[in-house]
Amino acid sequence: MIKKNADILIKNGLIITMDADGRIIEGGLIAISGAKIAGVDSKETLSSWKAEEEIDAKGCIVMPGLVNTHTHLPMSLFRGLADDLPLMTWLNDYIFPAEGKYLSPETVKAGTCLSCAEMLLGGITTVCDGYFYEDHVAEAVLASGLRAVLAQGVIDYPAPGAPDPQKNIHVAMGYADKWKERSSLISPSIFCHSPYTCSTETLKKAKQAACERNLLFQIHAAETNFEWETIQKEHGKTPIQYLDSLELLDEHTLLVHAVHVDGNDISTIAKRKSAVSHNPESNMKLASGISPTSDLLAEGIRVGLGTDSSASNNDLDLFSEMGSAAKLHKIHQMDPTAMKAEDVVKMATIGGSNAIGLGSITGSLETGKQADIIIIDTRKPHLTPMYHPLSHLVYTVKSSDVRDVMVAGKLLVRRRHLLSLDMNAVMDDVMIVRNTIVGKDQK
Repeated sequence: MIKKNADILIKNGLIITMDADGRIIEGGLIAISGAKIAGVDSKETLSSWKAEEEIDAKGCIVMPGLVNTHTHLPMSLFRGLADDLPLMTWLNDYIFPAEGKYLSPETVKAGTCLSCAEMLLGGITTVCDGYFYEDHVAEAVLASGLRAVLAQGVIDYPAPGAPDPQKNIHVAMGYADKWKERSSLISPSIFCHSPYTCSTETLKKAKQAACERNLLFQIHAAETNFEWETIQKEHGKTPIQYLDSLELLDEHTLLVHAVHVDGNDISTIAKRKSAVSHNPESNMKLASGISPTSDLLAEGIRVGLGTDSSASNNDLDLFSEMGSAAKLHKIHQMDPTAMKAEDVVKMATIGGSNAIGLGSITGSLETGKQADIIIIDTRKPHLTPMYHPLSHLVYTVKSSDVRDVMVAGKLLVRRRHLLSLDMNAVMDDVMIVRNTIVGKDQK
């Protein structure tokens, strides 16, 4: 038998592929060459492969890395700063002022690195972000090794890194052009904060800039009753219908939250082929409401899971988000069969990748796709016994059960040890920011 050479072999694990056939391979093998998966199947089928490095995944689940479709990475700086408040009070009285006072290229980098460390250790290999000083966010994410869609935030107010609102689109375009071809791991994007913080002109210009560059356009949409009432009063339409009237909805648009949507809105989203990021824990904490995610999925809409920022969640734990999503919709619909485990795992993997435009390269374990892979250690009391792996992932597995993490064929976490960042140094940097905030608040 002629041997085929790979760089890394992952063997003996229970492989959850999340491919179109939903293959689950017990005692399977994954061959990795460079950044890509060269083969994934049973050990017998791939017995001709050899590699200098082998990773034994016996007693483990091997699956695609998780995809976090919405967050604001530097906001880990404000984790727990202002809790138990309504969204508009939280934003206007605490978060916006804190951003104005404490954000700088240095603090944004520190907060981003902390978020990247948390996500990698929790099995997230791809993230979709939108914030300010995004150039510095991108530098930090690139250093971490994560795959990411990173958007410069646009808002019609003075913002960190864009003090003149008249230049907000110019700043976003400059960032996008700089990062368009810089790294295969970083995809630039443009993010309008919301329909009520961006004028009609700003929304249209931002979408045009994204279209001209073939970029994902992101926007918080239909998140709260306040937003719904404001847009109804000013434009006589729901937020979704207002955005559609501006021709902002298409297959390259990601609608974040989509809580306050009716059947007509859902039909419009489906018709325009836009995607949705579902953020159940943040929506619960801020009492924004519950997105009709089951209805969105039933209409064939691409839906991914997001954590939102760790200032409104308060963590970046997508395993916790999976459990919350499944149970929230069951109790909301009073139906224990609603939001099945398989549907939730899809949202956290291939569904999320599809929602942010990366489905052809990541989100499932298939030959030719990027080797974005996580290994979960199931030899633990709370994971024993295991009958249904997908149910286990949603209802039992914790982020701390993730043992190894690989992005583009490169190991970033090995046996719970973060390899790409100095975690202690990162936490020290963030504590300096925290102490500055506390010190100033006490004066």
